[in-house]
Amino acid sequence: MSRRHRAEKRKIDPDPVYNSKVVAKFINKIMIQGKKSIARRIVYGAIEKFAKRIKTENHLEAFEQALENAKPALEVKSRRIGGATYQVPIEIAPDRRTAMAMRWIIKYSRDKSGRSMLEGLASELADCFQNQGATIKKKDDTHRMAEANKAFAHYKW
Repeated sequence: MSRRHRAEKRKIDPDPVYNSKVVAKFINKIMIQGKKSIARRIVYGAIEKFAKRIKTENHLEAFEQALENAKPALEVKSRRIGGATYQVPIEIAPDRRTAMAMRWIIKYSRDKSGRSMLEGLASELADCFQNQGATIKKKDDTHRMAEANKAFAHYKW
């Protein structure tokens, strides 16, 4: 098998309710053990609840804004030079930014104890929309780490 060609991205069909590929990808990330109908119920319910909480008519636009607020721009990668390992700040590709934001939102939604996943996801999305909460803190920590190590930016490859 040739290793010269990059793997091609799979095409993802838009979700049936909002006709959005972003929401479809989010549903796939929420899904556990192939139970897509449960994942859809959680995501659609959370988006409805989140939209009521922030009092908006356009659910999809609000969801995308919350996701945009959670996306990091920079991260650090370990790079070994000589005997030392440096944390080198690098810009993140758009697909990876989206994936990281989704992963963080889902992780912190699951970590909210005493609530259902639907409730936790709705509150985490509301927090992201208002630029606060655990996901935004994680993004800020990632940016702060990259800022602290910008002296090693010339080791970028």
